[in-house]
Amino acid sequence: MELFVVVVEQGSFTAAADAYRLSQPMVGKHIAALEARLGGKLLVRTTRRQQLTELGRHYYQRCRAILAELAAAEDAAALLREQPRGVLRVNASVTFGTLRLAPLLAEFMALYPEIGVELELSDQLADLVADGYDAVFRIGHLADSGLVARRLRPYRMMIAASPDYLARRGRPESPADLAGHDCLGFSRWRRDDGWEALARRHGVQIQASRFQCNQGQALRQLALAGAGIALQAEALLAEDVAAGRLASLLEGYLPDPKPMHLIYPADRQPLPKLRAFSAFIVERLGAL
Repeated sequence: MELFVVVVEQGSFTAAADAYRLSQPMVGKHIAALEARLGGKLLVRTTRRQQLTELGRHYYQRCRAILAELAAAEDAAALLREQPRGVLRVNASVTFGTLRLAPLLAEFMALYPEIGVELELSDQLADLVADGYDAVFRIGHLADSGLVARRLRPYRMMIAASPDYLARRGRPESPADLAGHDCLGFSRWRRDDGWEALARRHGVQIQASRFQCNQGQALRQLALAGAGIALQAEALLAEDVAAGRLASLLEGYLPDPKPMHLIYPADRQPLPKLRAFSAFIVERLGAL
């Protein structure tokens, strides 16, 4: 297409050959290949001049438009490679994304005004590649996936209850004391998480709560209302503990902090928007 446009605009095969450092016969072969593909003549040549056929005029106009679009696409790609810009699609868990990540994203976008962020929060495991994310925050141990994984500060848990609840039911001093308490249940826990894992680790019995929920914020509200003891992320409960609305419990028996990573596809030359985001997150949340 490029050769054909140059032949038309420069008026000769020789000019196209010089522009692309090809022989004149090779230019002729390219034009002939186009004509064979299209099933008609593009140019009528005489010894003194060349002229576009009707097919050639229509094809030339479309070629110019297509090549202009191609040049614009390449220019846009070059700009993306030169400086941080574009939209980042990010996935994180609901609690971490709401309480820790969202405020940081406001700061990040202020630093990089040409970057937009689409944040999706879910406690279900996201597939970075299949779901089309640029980056995913992953809590827990990682499988070997070939993705880049930047280690962040561990995800810590906390056990807490309201002063009113503790005044009525007593303060548990060891995991064994939890047998007589309402331990609010998080329905998304696996066997190696939550109350069941705590009971198994310390060889005690913990009564299943009458209340189960798949959202930590709801469990926090029940704990604040005095309905039971919550085992949830430190990020979710720490502010209430600091304000005295909840009391921290069993600090010597907490579950081990979970590893946390920012993961994204391996690329020898990642886009500047992703490089900037990764550097920012590691600076703010990187492992100490």
